[in-house]
Amino acid sequence: MATDPDPAYIDREALEAQPPLPGRYRHYKGMPYEVVGKALHSETLEVLVVYRALYDDGNLWVRPRSMFLEDVEVDGARVPRFAPAD
Repeated sequence: MATDPDPAYIDREALEAQPPLPGRYRHYKGMPYEVVGKALHSETLEVLVVYRALYDDGNLWVRPRSMFLEDVEVDGARVPRFAPAD
């Protein structure tokens, strides 16, 4: 039987110091977002990025950190899924 992860062992300060840091980012399709923080999946403790769309209704989204930070292929070139906005 699997043991549930214990969130008491999570170092929140270290977690918040890891990328992505709060701030504005641009999605590879051009739309602006703001990272507001990180959260932990309740069952797996996977790190999720919490971010808000800076357009339309400002929807709040979560995405696994690994996916937020990964590169994607666009027209044969590898580009960051989200890049810090200038």
